[in-house]
Amino acid sequence: MNVMTGLEMRPGRRFVGRLPHQKDLITSIETFCKEASIDMAVFSIIGAVSSVTIGAYDQKQQVYVSHFEKAPFEILTCTGNISLKEGSPVAHAHIVLCDEEGKTTGGHLFSETTVFAAEFDLQELTGNRLERVCDKRTGLMLWNL
Repeated sequence: MNVMTGLEMRPGRRFVGRLPHQKDLITSIETFCKEASIDMAVFSIIGAVSSVTIGAYDQKQQVYVSHFEKAPFEILTCTGNISLKEGSPVAHAHIVLCDEEGKTTGGHLFSETTVFAAEFDLQELTGNRLERVCDKRTGLMLWNL
């Protein structure tokens, strides 16, 4: 794709809430969406985690490289979206964290990332339902625009 494309979406329901203590962040968001019948959404999260798995995409090898760290981190920002993959809502999120000394790190967010305390703001999107499919050029699971 060499041209920027987009689809018009409309706001649906809006949810704010807390993520469960000592549960996986990604799994918790996906479970909430399944239970609320949400297929498309954007979300943000603030709070803290007690462990995190983050990484980045190696564009040459077309694989994610990730690492796990068990330590307390403050969530400076976490933003993501929900769309369908094989018919189920899946979360795609990026996160920026800081440790107790204020040093920052971030990247693509993976499971296992354990919530210490976190609040979410999730805006459902209605209209076109986007599904993630494999993009042959990049090797990534991207929206089927």
